[in-house]
Amino acid sequence: MMTNIKVNQIKEGKALIESSSDVFYNPVQEFNRDLSLIVLDTYLKNKLWEKGHKKPVESNFKICEALSATGLRSIRYALELENHNCIRKFIANDLSTRAVELMNKNIKSNGCDKLIETTNEDACLLLYKCRQHSERFLAIDIDPYGSGAPFIDSSVQALADGGLLMITCTDVAILCGNASETCYAKYGSMSLRLESCHEMALRIVLNSINSSASRYGKYIVPLLSVSVDFYVRLFVQVFYGPGQAKMSASKTGMVFNCNGCESFTTQRLGNVTLKNPKSDNVAVRYKFTPCTGPPIDERCKFCDHHHIIGGPIWLDSIHDKSFISLVKNRLDEIESGNMKLKTLKRIVGLIEVINEELIDVPLFYSCDQICRIINCTPPKSELLRSALLNSGYQVSSSHAHRSSFKTNAPNQFIWDIFKSWALTFTVGGETIKTTDKMNDKSVTKKIVSSPILSTISFTLHPDAKPPSREKGLLRYQPNPLPFWGPKCRPGENNLEDDKRIKNQGKKKKKLEDNVTLTMENEQQQQQQLTEPPTTQLT
Repeated sequence: MMTNIKVNQIKEGKALIESSSDVFYNPVQEFNRDLSLIVLDTYLKNKLWEKGHKKPVESNFKICEALSATGLRSIRYALELENHNCIRKFIANDLSTRAVELMNKNIKSNGCDKLIETTNEDACLLLYKCRQHSERFLAIDIDPYGSGAPFIDSSVQALADGGLLMITCTDVAILCGNASETCYAKYGSMSLRLESCHEMALRIVLNSINSSASRYGKYIVPLLSVSVDFYVRLFVQVFYGPGQAKMSASKTGMVFNCNGCESFTTQRLGNVTLKNPKSDNVAVRYKFTPCTGPPIDERCKFCDHHHIIGGPIWLDSIHDKSFISLVKNRLDEIESGNMKLKTLKRIVGLIEVINEELIDVPLFYSCDQICRIINCTPPKSELLRSALLNSGYQVSSSHAHRSSFKTNAPNQFIWDIFKSWALTFTVGGETIKTTDKMNDKSVTKKIVSSPILSTISFTLHPDAKPPSREKGLLRYQPNPLPFWGPKCRPGENNLEDDKRIKNQGKKKKKLEDNVTLTMENEQQQQQQLTEPPTTQLT
């Protein structure tokens, strides 16, 4: 029996709910909920599920939030979606009986009891029950405590043709390479500890969704994939099409990462060539063959170190540019309308950065990381971008990393840029030779001492500064709150808070206690030496 249960009132958007310590709620996820609201509203407004269909699609759909907890997300959908006329019902589900009780109370107090139906079932079991065509959902929202992997297969099967899967994974540590074997067990991919590990995390989850979809003759279209705070959030359309499902191998592949200089190379698993352009049948129109490889030597040509293999991951685009444009239009309507979202500025900045991203370039480099290897001061981002643009290559930032740059330039050219910079930049008027500081066996020595094969120009390019920066948008959010992480499990909130308070400055307190104890012992010893001995009378 739970004791000392704290009940709080939460006002978010148009919803006013009660939250208790034995039912999960994280205030930092308000950004997640606001973004999901905008994406789902954009999806409904433009009827994206009708894409590719020759016949009109029925508009009598259901939306399912499989892990609802307090019911806040479903309530906000019911109250704030402006384009939910095609939605017959919202299903809010949770396995916890206590959560469903609180959910029912919140739904009734917000006047949504006629639109939202609650269920008290295992999420996977509920979704598997809805695999029949008439029972499938137009959209499924999965926001679990931890990994979303257990819910992917059931969600893919329970989605209508062209349906939207919105899924969160908070187990970013394993997705970013801290436990590759666990990542493989959950998602079927080996994760790597790269500078671009957060984008690779998105691509690992997309590969897992794609793998499940292909199994049932379906294919995916990622609309928006974001890595923010302590989680990844993906919005993916799932279509039925056995022919398109055959393209899956050509959209996935492996990553070869040098464990010395951290240069990476990707290799797709499948190859697609046009065989009969007159045919509409995918199997007749295209020829599918395995790719040849590997694309690299046994040792890295830049630093002579071995490569580490990661993947398979999704190598196709993680965003849909046409959908991003629709989201931007929806954001303009919200800014000029009556809808109030606390995280709107952050969403606008994020979408603008994503809109600038190169969609056909997987993963990215970090300017700071390369300069640590070269052992030099990083150049300004405008100079780095100019060097790439002046040579005819494309470049953009990534929303997942502040000092990132994505480019279609080869690794050789990237190293030539930084070698040119490292060997010529000045501090206080003195030229710094990086090679003078390194021994012959170091990665830095091997890279910097090799010849520069390209002509590098750091002349400022007119497109060097990204539009999102010129507009002064909030592009990269600092930590939103103290203790802003994924939070503890439901029912552990009070205990966790007590631990945090108790352990604040724990090492400092322990050191102070030791010093105090030492001083007291010294005082006692000094007192014993100075005091005259006492005699006992008998």
